[in-house]
Amino acid sequence: MKVYNVIGVMSGTSLDGLDIAHCMFTLNKNQQWEFKIISFITVDFDIYLKKKLTQATEICGLELMKLHNEFGNFIGHSIEAFIKKNQIKKEIIDCISSHGHTIFHQPNIHLTTQIGNGANISAITKLPVICDFRTIDVALTGQGAPLVPIGDRLLFHKYDYCINLGGIANISYEENNERIAFDVCPVNIVLNKLSQELGKSFDKNGKLSESGNLNLDLLNKLNGLSYYNELHPKSLGIEWILQYVFPLLNSYNINVEDKLRTFVEHIAIQIGKTIISDNKKILITGGGAFNSFLVQQIKSQTDIDVIIPEPNLINFKEALIFAFLGILRLKNEPNCLQSVTGATENSIGGCIYQAF
Repeated sequence: MKVYNVIGVMSGTSLDGLDIAHCMFTLNKNQQWEFKIISFITVDFDIYLKKKLTQATEICGLELMKLHNEFGNFIGHSIEAFIKKNQIKKEIIDCISSHGHTIFHQPNIHLTTQIGNGANISAITKLPVICDFRTIDVALTGQGAPLVPIGDRLLFHKYDYCINLGGIANISYEENNERIAFDVCPVNIVLNKLSQELGKSFDKNGKLSESGNLNLDLLNKLNGLSYYNELHPKSLGIEWILQYVFPLLNSYNINVEDKLRTFVEHIAIQIGKTIISDNKKILITGGGAFNSFLVQQIKSQTDIDVIIPEPNLINFKEALIFAFLGILRLKNEPNCLQSVTGATENSIGGCIYQAF
């Protein structure tokens, strides 16, 4: 059996750090993929880099390209430290597979931008680097997102639904022998921002949300946003959240706890609408899986069997799957599905940089 060793790297919209995971994959005798997360770390962004990433949509083109290189250097040096700390032999690593950090995502105008220059990462690590996974799908008139579903299909096929509660929630499932997936609604981008207004970086276990009161008028207006009536394929970017969600929340002169409580209910309702309950299993990962109040509210919207895996998989599933997308790229096999994104065809996404 061929064994693949890949370092997967993920930087999500919630800006909670850079996830790095050394993952091992094998294709068993039944032609099913098996995986193991061997070592992992989340590298915090310092206050200056976090501020730059937060403000990246507002800077000029030259400054954005400089940040593209700076973030690539940050990723490269972070991986070098990770390799050294875990005593990983570079000769066993097939590639580094990096998602980058999304700055612009407007597939309606055929635009998506992830920064973190793969050339810089490769120059620092002296390893092959695969990055820029989304742009070919967008060029093929697709949404360029979500990309995780091919990993859900091939690595997590025993679950009927896979939901990631990250900065944005997305769902993935099989329907008529096709993989269907789409972004459901914002999650941690909004919950973290509201929690920061109360002096907390995030709402630990959902205690802040749980202490608030539900505002039905705000809830109805959130649920009435037009995105939720659109058919898939569809995806969300920070631009949509800044244009529609935060202004709506800011228009209500109520306690932050009440906004949190209402938005948690909104998330649960929108996820519940996507689930057809019939004794099926749902895997929930992403930072929101640690928010016990949010998970409780999601459960209240459906009678499906909710599975919360071990913390390592919760935290590093996206890094794991981006590592897997890198393998598919190396094998010249499709890693982006038209049934998910609405593109004209399946595609093999990812640019390869090799500095040696």
